[in-house]
Formats: sequence, structure tokens, C-alpha cells
Amino acid sequence: MKIDFYLRYSTPFGQKLSITGNILSLGSNEVAEALPMEFLNNLYWHATIEVDTTDITNIQYRYKLTTETGEEIQEGEKKRNIDIQKNNIDHLVLVDSWNHAGSFENAFYTTPFKEIFFAGSSTGKSKKLKTFTHRFKVKAPLLKTNEVVCLLGNDTGLSNWDMENPLILEKSGEWWTCQADLSAAEFPLVYKYGVYDVKLHEFIRYEEGDNRLLSFVPAQGSKTILHDGFVRLPNDTWKGAGVAIPVFSLRSASGLGVGEFNDLKLLSDWASEIGLKLIQILPVNDTTATFTWQDSYPYAAISAFALHPIYINLQKVAGKKFESSIKSIRRKQKHLNALAELDYEEVMQFKIQVLRELYVLDDDGFLKEDAYKDFFKENVHWLKPYAVFSYLRDKHNTSAFQEWKTAAAYNEEEVERISSSRSKAFKKIKFYYFIQYHLHLQLKEAVDYAHKRGVVLKGDIPIGIYRNSVDAWAKPELYHMNWQAGAPPDDFAVKGQNWGFPTYNWKKMQEDHFEWWRLRFQQMSSYFDAFRIDHILGFFRIWSIPMDAVEGILGRFVPSLPVHVHELGERGIWFTKERFCEPYITDAVLTEVFDADASFVRDHFLEKEEDGSYKLKEELNTQRKVEDYFAQQANEENQKLKIGLFDLITNVIFFERRGSEGQAFDFRISMESTTSFQHLDEQLKWKLKQLYIDYFYNRQDQFWKEEALQKLPHLKDSTEMLICGEDLGMVPHCVPDVMQNLGILSLEIQRMPKNPLTEFFHPKDAPYLSVITPSTHDMSTIRGWWEEDREKTTKFYHTILETAGEPPFYCDSWINRAIVLQHLYSPAMWSIFQLQDLLGMNDELRREDPQVERINEPANPKHYWRYRMHISLEQLLKEKEFNKELQDYIQNSGRN
Repeated sequence: MKIDFYLRYSTPFGQKLSITGNILSLGSNEVAEALPMEFLNNLYWHATIEVDTTDITNIQYRYKLTTETGEEIQEGEKKRNIDIQKNNIDHLVLVDSWNHAGSFENAFYTTPFKEIFFAGSSTGKSKKLKTFTHRFKVKAPLLKTNEVVCLLGNDTGLSNWDMENPLILEKSGEWWTCQADLSAAEFPLVYKYGVYDVKLHEFIRYEEGDNRLLSFVPAQGSKTILHDGFVRLPNDTWKGAGVAIPVFSLRSASGLGVGEFNDLKLLSDWASEIGLKLIQILPVNDTTATFTWQDSYPYAAISAFALHPIYINLQKVAGKKFESSIKSIRRKQKHLNALAELDYEEVMQFKIQVLRELYVLDDDGFLKEDAYKDFFKENVHWLKPYAVFSYLRDKHNTSAFQEWKTAAAYNEEEVERISSSRSKAFKKIKFYYFIQYHLHLQLKEAVDYAHKRGVVLKGDIPIGIYRNSVDAWAKPELYHMNWQAGAPPDDFAVKGQNWGFPTYNWKKMQEDHFEWWRLRFQQMSSYFDAFRIDHILGFFRIWSIPMDAVEGILGRFVPSLPVHVHELGERGIWFTKERFCEPYITDAVLTEVFDADASFVRDHFLEKEEDGSYKLKEELNTQRKVEDYFAQQANEENQKLKIGLFDLITNVIFFERRGSEGQAFDFRISMESTTSFQHLDEQLKWKLKQLYIDYFYNRQDQFWKEEALQKLPHLKDSTEMLICGEDLGMVPHCVPDVMQNLGILSLEIQRMPKNPLTEFFHPKDAPYLSVITPSTHDMSTIRGWWEEDREKTTKFYHTILETAGEPPFYCDSWINRAIVLQHLYSPAMWSIFQLQDLLGMNDELRREDPQVERINEPANPKHYWRYRMHISLEQLLKEKEFNKELQDYIQNSGRN
């Protein structure tokens, strides 16, 4: 069979197009081996192949654009499919339209829309012809009930523009399709798609824009298939609203002092009743590392795959079979459910204790279930290493595998031996199979229930992995274990953030086409319809902190282009490593930092240099050494000394790039705030500021864009879930462009404008492909924020709420309501609200003290994540007046 490919795409000079596909002549899906296309004219590119139809039954292909700079861009159509058996002729002509990945319409072919929101929509019924020359295919995701796509054109085969009798297209998978016999037509043909109401038998409208043109005269005996992209209709009319709350924060009568997966069903009932389409939760992976409340941090998972036992419902594990054996939990349940906040340690200890009892009672019964066998088969790649890791963690009483006496280094053969049925440890290892299986059943049941209620679930993917995790133990080569991930300083954490996670070794991950990520997305898609990429900026560059540092301010972006020593000379900067790279410590600096304690610090922690300056003693010359020194001497005075010494260590202008032998350097962030910088002469300060601006805001942009494009397109291709990026903080100029071109939704927050020239972001200015929210788990709620800065809230009151006079000191319910409504009426695809912000609209339901509703304090690495709803989900469902009011707000805003 001869196949001609014609792609409608107009390119500037220097760009090239090619085709990748699943057959040898199309490169066998290897992008580097793609078939080059030839420029035909300003409208089309062309390529031809010959295939042996005895060997090939199906062809899957995709177009790739190579720009003038060598950047490779895959189209948004992940897989065009040609059934050779159905089109078994000598000559097949494919006329395709390029699918821009950033087109709004592509979002509607992700899981939430395909599987839930648009499932069961009108399909139409096209006329089947005995013989036909052309098959038209087009996409139209946003049709209303009873609406179908129709086709009209200037030939009898295209109904001669007869709006009474247009060609009706039929829905087949993602495409609307119909056949046409154009054997007697005169080319070129003009045609257009339209919308037809099959119930009223009425033509509704034509698509927007000019007529479409088909200029190729078909060869005798050939068949032409046209992939016409999207019907040109308004593509930003669908808008949804959602609620955000961690699972642990849910409260119900059936819970045990913590929210459970089972509670998502009640939350789905409430969301469905008031018109919310989405539930957003925080990560739900197992974080059991220290057996203390510090494991409440949901972003420090010991497995990127395993679910957290805290979310299990014991009664459902017991079932009717062992119901009588756990009646004793009711007293404990009453006690824990009465607590205002989560007692993480007590809940975990009790649940694990009862789970061990149920595991013994079950006596391996779960192993015989077909559902378990399927679960094990699909998840063995992570389940077995996780179970062995958990067993060894329990055995050694620590997840720090470097300290284990045995198996500190991962060995696959050893894991197989330990987890074999003949192993003495097998019974203890099976316990973790048991827990994960039941967690899987309970979360899957909750998700299926939510789907039946028309609600989708949005998960959260942390940017890093926990240092003492099974992921780091099993595949340490995928991570830079000698670095710590974090974030540069911002308004919420003036000294930056140090998350402690190792950073990703992207080059190593790329070697197997990001297999670890693809498996992660595959497992997530069993439960989630959409997900939030935590700190998506990390895919461009990650804030990397040396292991000897405690504070995030000592980090630098990796990868990045350094400042070379010759640049300093070219700019007239007289550079010495001692002055610019070592902590700048003088008597004046000591007095400024320590005041009355300056002499004590000078005598106990410093050594004097020949020039009269000072350096830290060897045993205290890193933040980690200082922290260890004061660890056993914790009091208020020593805390002040520790922080002061931390500040001395950070009082530098440059960091020398490792391995550069004094030739390459990175700027210390917030350079101008250091006394090292302030004590320089004005001319030198000006020269350094110019170079600093170039380093952070100019030279890196294209480089970081290229870094992101080596990762994000591959990861996006590996899943059908809707992807949302958390793009907050110090955002490079290239980030919005990359996200828009890939169709990744941005995050917009009213009090965190991305435009540095504005103090507040107005919801009316949100891009369509975005999620807009008044607050997140990392910040105070609307009510809490209102009380933080009187000057700022006054400006907000006058400029954003457009209200004159003196604002109320406290956030009255009408103010909270006004802010929520602004977000509901935003043009953004999604408006998502913390539950606390929705309850804040009602004087009777809102909590008295808004400060206790905050979920996380990013500036505090030891924060206890324990917030819980103050009313139960059962009670919330009974609040008919409030629910009706909220339902009306959502419906009137046009959110579907």
C-alpha cells in the first residue's frame, strides 16, 4: 500500500516537519529516526511511504516540528491511528491538521472529561455508504446535549450547503466521522462543519472562520482520510469549581481521629449536591519514617507509590467476618474523634496495632482473592521493595537505610530472597501487602463512588522524594543524594526553604525514557483524574542546597550557567575568592549581628585573620556543624547565637562552583541584603548588581526552557490525567510560555501576583488554562490573611473589592463571600477553594479563630500537619440553607 501524508502547517523558513510512528519506515517510534517530510507549499508538507499490508495491521503515527534553533516539538495529538484492515486499498491519502499541544480543546480529552464529565454525551449516526472516496474526521468536545457535528460543502456529496439535510457525523472514540463519495466532484472543494440538533432536527450554526479547502484531486482507486483538527467553536466555555482539603483533615462519625479514604464518599455527596466537580487532596503516600508526629508531613513519603496506612478504615478491613473482633475500638474512636486536631502518633499506633490483629485473623485469606492477585501483579515492581523496606525499617527501628547493619545497599537478589515464601521474614513482609491491598480497595471504592456522583479526584505529586525512602534505597542512581532540594527566599520564608529531599538525576532518568515517572503516573491514574505538580519550576531548575547547609538561603539553581572568572575581570570587578566567597566577618558585622554578645562570639567561635577580619573555627564553619554543636544546648540564648552564626556563614556574595578550580561561581541569592555586599564601594556594588540581574533573570532563561522541554513533554505524554502546575515563587520568564504550549494549567493566587508591578492579582485576569484559588494549604485562609497586614488589606478593600471607607478589622462573612464570588466568576477553567474559605462565608458555620485553620507554615520545617474540620461531613450535608446558597452561587457563575 502506498500512503501519502499531507500535513496542513505553515512554517517559517528554517523549520522542518517529520513523522514518527510504530513501523520501521516511520522510525519505530524513535524520535531520532523520524521520517522527514518535504515542503510542498505554504499550506502543506508531504511524505510518502510504501507498506506491506500482510505484515502490518495498524499504523500509529504523530508529527514532530523542528524549529530553526533545533528545538523539537511534538504535536498535541498523541496517537493518530490507521486501521490497515479497514482501509485495505492500494493507495491511501492522509490529509492532517497539526494539533498544537496548547490548544484549549486538548484539555477536554483528558480523563476527567472523557471518563466522567462528557461520558454518555450525544454520538450521532452517520450514513454508511457502499462506496466512498473520503472519510472526514474532526473533534468537537464542547457540544451540548442532543448536538452533533454536521458537514456541508459545495458538492452533492457534501449536501450542496443544504442546511435542512447536512451530512451527520457519528462519534467514534474521540473523533466525529462520516463518509462521503466525491468521485464526481470538481476540485478544489470548499466545505464547513456545523452543529445540528438531532432532537429538534434543526441546523444550529456553522463553525467560525473561513471555509475549509480540499484541493487534492483523488487518484483513481485511492481513499482519502481527513483529520480536520477541531471544529471551530468557542473553546473556553466550560468552567468548573472544586474543593481542596487534605484527607487527614476530613471528619466523620466512621473515622478514627483522622480523615480516611472512606470519607471521600461523604465529601463527594456534598460536592455533588452543591455543584462542585472536583476534590483536590494532598499527597496520600506512606510517610512512616520516624514513628513520630514528624511523619505527618505528607510530602516526605517513604514510597512514591505506597498509600498511607493512616487513611485505612478498620471496620471495612474487618468486614462482617471479623466485625465482632474489633468492637473494642469504639471507645478509642469516640476519644480520638472528639479531638480538635489530629493526634498523629496515637492514631497511627492504634491503627497499626488493630491491623496486625486483623492480619492474624485473616490468616492469608486475602492472598487467595482474585482481586489481590491482580493488584499484586500490577504493582509488584514497587510493592515488593516497599514491603521489604518497611520490614527492614521496623527491624532496625529506623528508615535511615545507611545505618542498617544488613541490606544497607539495595540488592535485588537479596530482596527476592527475603520476600520469598520460604523466608522467615515473609510473614512480616506479607503484612504490608495486606495493608496496601486494603488501602487500594478502599481508595478505589471511594473514587468510583465519586465518579458516579459526577465528581473527579485531583492528586498531588511532590517535587522530591524523601531521603530515607524505598525509592532512594532501591534506585539511588536516580537522585543526587549529595544535594538537598528547597526553594529560594520569598515573603513566606525569608531565608528560603530546605526540604531535605535529594534532587533528581534527570540525565539518568532520561536513559530509560523516564520509566520511574511513567510507572508513577500509571499507578496514580488508578485513583486520580487530575494531578497537581508540586513546584513545577523544579522541572526547569531546582533550588539545590549543599548537605552542610541548614537554611535554604545557601542554595543555588541547578542546572544553571555560572559566572566565569573572566567575566568579572571584563566588567572591572577586582575579584578575590577570600573576599567574595568566604563569610565576611568584621567587628562591625559582629556588633550588627550579635550586639552585646559580639565579644563572646569573637572569643569562642572565631579566629582572627592578619587583616583584622575573622573566620569561623574549623569545627563551626558550616551550618550543619553549628546545628550539631547547639543540639544538646537548646535554650533561648543559644538559639539566638545559633541563628547569628548561621547568618555569618551566609554572609557571602558568591559560591564557588564545585570542580571548577576557581573558574566558575554562582551568586548567593538576596546578595544586596548581606553586609558583605553593603560594605563594598558604590561603583563595585553597581557592577555586581548588573551581573546579578543578568545571572538570575537573563542568561538562564533559554537554558532552563531547554531543560524543561527535555522532561515535561515526555511526562505529559505518559498520562491521560489533567495536569496542573504549581508555578509559584521565583518564576523564570520562560515558564508561562512552556506551560501554555504544553497545555499545562497554571496556578493563579490573588495575593501572589506573577506580575511584579501589581500587589494583587485580579481573578478576572486569569488565563483560561488555569486553576484559580484565594488560598492554598501553604498559606493562611482568606480570614486569616485579612488579619495579618492592615495596610495591605486596606489596599485590597479599596482596589480589588472596590469598596470605599475603612475596612472591617475582621473578615466579615460578606467580605469572604465577595472574594469567593470573584473567583467563581473568573474566566479560569477551574476555581478551587479550601473548604475553610467556603465555610468562612457563613457566620454560623465558620470557625471562631481563623488562625487555627492554617494547614502548613512553609517557613517551619518541623511543622505538625494536623488540621481537621471542626464540623463533621454528616453535619455539613445537613446544612441545607448554606448548601443551597452555595449551589446558587456556583450555578449563577456559569460553572458547570
